Amino acid sequence: MYINSCGHYVPSGRVDNGYFYDVNGLTSEWIEQRTGIKTRSKALPDEDLNSMIKEAVNHALPGLPYNIKDVDLIIAASYSPVDTVATPAHVIQHVYHIENCKAFYISSACSSAMNALEIVDTYFKSGKAQKALVVVADHNTYYSNDFDPKSGHLWGDAATAFFLSNEPCGRYEPHIMDVVTEGLGFLNKSIHAVNLRPKDGGIVMEEGRDVFMQACTYMPRTVHQLLKRNHMEVSDISYLIGHQANMRILKNVAHQLEMPDEKVLSNIESYGNTGSVSSLLVFSENRDRFKAGEVVVCTTFGGGYSTGGCLIRC
Repeated sequence: MYINSCGHYVPSGRVDNGYFYDVNGLTSEWIEQRTGIKTRSKALPDEDLNSMIKEAVNHALPGLPYNIKDVDLIIAASYSPVDTVATPAHVIQHVYHIENCKAFYISSACSSAMNALEIVDTYFKSGKAQKALVVVADHNTYYSNDFDPKSGHLWGDAATAFFLSNEPCGRYEPHIMDVVTEGLGFLNKSIHAVNLRPKDGGIVMEEGRDVFMQACTYMPRTVHQLLKRNHMEVSDISYLIGHQANMRILKNVAHQLEMPDEKVLSNIESYGNTGSVSSLLVFSENRDRFKAGEVVVCTTFGGGYSTGGCLIRC
């Protein structure tokens, strides 16, 4: 499948590390050393997940080679929706009045975007859709608890929009060669590692050490799986984009893959952990730097519950 156009939106609000010292006792140096985060993006009071997604779609529209009303499949991916009934997919369908279109919402923690891409690929291969819109966003700061010293300092907000088709619609469109995902609910601490219970404490990360270790295991494994399936080597990768959860995790994954720093793209330093949007956000932000023929691999890890990745030839 092909990326016809992509866009993103990052709120202008920023929370720097210094804020947390008076809130939960963590120093700026402690946070940066352990996570790589200096500031995190924060939605403004008049913004929510749906408004961020609309901004991301609007950002992608100028580059779209067809009318948005030609979209016949909309998938929203997130774990922090405004409404679980009127989902973000249906909001976008309503805003742009897209008729004759399937629309639904999925969630698999921070791997949600990869699952959405895999579902689109399946719809395309079955002939049930030809043009799709995947919107991904998380409004983490709406649910996070700044007073929580385990994870309150991690979270940022953002959104992306990817228009996809089963055949090229324009010149030099990136080709998503392959997508893989895997549920990890069988792991010992998976269902207790990270939770978001809106009426019971918001986002909490009780098993941060376990999440770290599993992420460092499954993200490089996903990359090797993608490469093996496509008869490629690590040396064929132009850029690596990992889930923006922790800079130490990214460096660990890159070290295992023997990839130099200049080939590893990230934005966690400025935005924090933007959840399921993070890897596609990095791709969208760097879209103009990718040259024709270069290979970009994205790999994600969803809080102990899921993993996934995709291989893109630009």
